[in-house]
Amino acid sequence: MAEPDPVDASRRTRLANERTYLAWLRTSLTALAVAVGAGKVVPGLAHVTRWPFELLGAGFAVFAVALIGYGARRFLRVERALEAGLFAPFSAGEAALLAVVAAVLGVATLALMFVH
Repeated sequence: MAEPDPVDASRRTRLANERTYLAWLRTSLTALAVAVGAGKVVPGLAHVTRWPFELLGAGFAVFAVALIGYGARRFLRVERALEAGLFAPFSAGEAALLAVVAAVLGVATLALMFVH
């Protein structure tokens, strides 16, 4: 059996890193769409108090910007690790922070849905 080509493996890893970065961007764009929907569209169509929905929309917008920044930072960290022949693990603390923020926004969305 032939040995795997290290150049080919490196290319696949770099392409996987690029796809992951694009997934971070897609997720952030989705969060921005939710921000507009929650903060502007819902209060514009429904007869509800605007500020809770605008606050929720702002939260999703801040989350989107954080995802854009973190995705770029993660992409660059993995690229540097690949250049050095190392591995850049996904930090448990960063994963937990993103999960907590997403969960808080999800609970806030559910709360607004059931209150209004």
